Amino acid sequence: MNPVGSFLAGCALFFAGSTFSKDPPNIILIVADDLGYRDLSCCGAKDFKTPHLDSIAESGVRLTSFYAAASIGSPSRAAMLTGRYPARMGFNENPKPRSKEGLSPGEWTLAEALKSKNYKTACFGKWGLGDDPKFLPKEQGFDEYFGVPFSNDAEPPIPLIDSTSQIEENPDQRNLTKRYTDQSVRFIREHKSEPFFLYLAYHTPHVPLFVSETFSGSASYGLFGDAMQELDGSVGEILKTLDENKLSERTIVIFTSDNGPNLAAGAHGGNSDPLRDGKGTRYEGGHRVPCVIRWPGGIPEGKVLPGIVAGIDFLPTILKASGVEIPKDARKIDGIDVMPYLTGKVKQSPRRTFFYSLWSVRQGKWKLMLPGGYREEFPRPKVTYKPGMMKYEHSRLFDLETDIREQNSQHEDEDHVELLKKLAEMCFDFQAELK
Repeated sequence: MNPVGSFLAGCALFFAGSTFSKDPPNIILIVADDLGYRDLSCCGAKDFKTPHLDSIAESGVRLTSFYAAASIGSPSRAAMLTGRYPARMGFNENPKPRSKEGLSPGEWTLAEALKSKNYKTACFGKWGLGDDPKFLPKEQGFDEYFGVPFSNDAEPPIPLIDSTSQIEENPDQRNLTKRYTDQSVRFIREHKSEPFFLYLAYHTPHVPLFVSETFSGSASYGLFGDAMQELDGSVGEILKTLDENKLSERTIVIFTSDNGPNLAAGAHGGNSDPLRDGKGTRYEGGHRVPCVIRWPGGIPEGKVLPGIVAGIDFLPTILKASGVEIPKDARKIDGIDVMPYLTGKVKQSPRRTFFYSLWSVRQGKWKLMLPGGYREEFPRPKVTYKPGMMKYEHSRLFDLETDIREQNSQHEDEDHVELLKKLAEMCFDFQAELK
C-alpha cells in the first residue's frame, strides 16, 4: 500500500473506533450459558466444530484473559448490562424463579443507555435477572423480549414469555435455540435502517442439554457437541443476516459466556482446560471464559489479545463507540472503555485489575486469594468443613503467566511480601468502598 493509502486506512480505523463515526454501530451481544474456556474450536475444542464463532475471532479479536464478573449466571449477566460489579449492586446470587428477587429497576442498563441514542433494543433468550413483571426486560430498557426468564433446569412449569405475557408453558426446549435465532433474524431485518442493540442469550450449553433434530448426531462428541454445533450454526445465521442486509461493516458482534463450565455435569458439561476448576468457583475456570469480538473496519482482523478485559467493560466500551455519554450523576461504573485496546491504538489493556470477589483480585499477572472458604467443584475436596468448600488459613498468591492452573502458591516467597500486602490492601479497600 502506498503512503497515502496507509494514511487513509489509518484514519478510517481511527474514526471507526471513535464517537465521530457518522452512524452509530449496531450492537449484537451473544451470551452462551456455562461455556468453558476451551469450548470453541479456536480455543482448542476437539470432536466438534465452531467455524462461525471462530470466524468472529478471525475477522476480529480473541481475548485470552476475559473475565465474567461472577462465576454464576445472573450476577454475571447483570454486570454485563450495567458495567458494575455484582457486589456493588448487591446482586450476588441467582434470583429464585417465581420470587420477588431481581435486578433493581434503579440500575442503568446498556439497553436504557442506547435507547437515549434512538437505538431499537431486543432481548431474546434467557433473562435470569428476575421473572416478576417489574424485573423483566421490558422494564429494563428493551423494546422486545422473547424467551425464558430463568434457567432451563428450573422446576416446572417453565414459561415462555413474549413481551410481558406467557405464551407457552414448558416449551419444547429442543427448538428454543432456533426460535431465538429466528426472532433475532427478524429483528435485524426489521431494523436494518436504524441502529439496534440485540442481546441474544442462548441456554446452550447449560444442562439439561437439548438439540434440534437438524443437529442431533452431528458431532462425534455426543450431545454436548451437537448442542455446540447448533449454537455455532445459529450464530452463523446471525452473521449471514448481517451480510445479506449489508450491515456487517457497521455492527459490533460480541460473543462470550456468563461463566465457566459446569464440570460436575461430566460429558454434558464444558471444558475449562488449561484452567483450574469451573462454574461456581473463584478459580480461573469459573471466571475466565471465551470472548471474541468483531467490528469490520473498526477492529483489526485476527488479533489474539492477552490483556485483562471483563464483562463489566462492555457498557462503557459500547457507549463510547455509540456516542452515548455516561451521565455525571449515574451510579458508579466499574467498567473501563477498552476500545482503544481492541482497535490497537494502545498496546496494553487499560484494565490492569479485576476483582473476582471481595476476597480475591488479579493485578497484572498476579492473583491473590485471601484466607477463607472457597468452593472447589472439580475435583471436589474429600476433607472439608462444608460440602464442596475448602477453608484456607493463609492467603494464596499465583503467577498466572507461569502457573495458569493455580497449583503453586507463592505466598511464602520472601520476595513477594510487599506484593502480597499491596494486593490484600486492594481487597480491603474494595470491601470498605462497598460498605
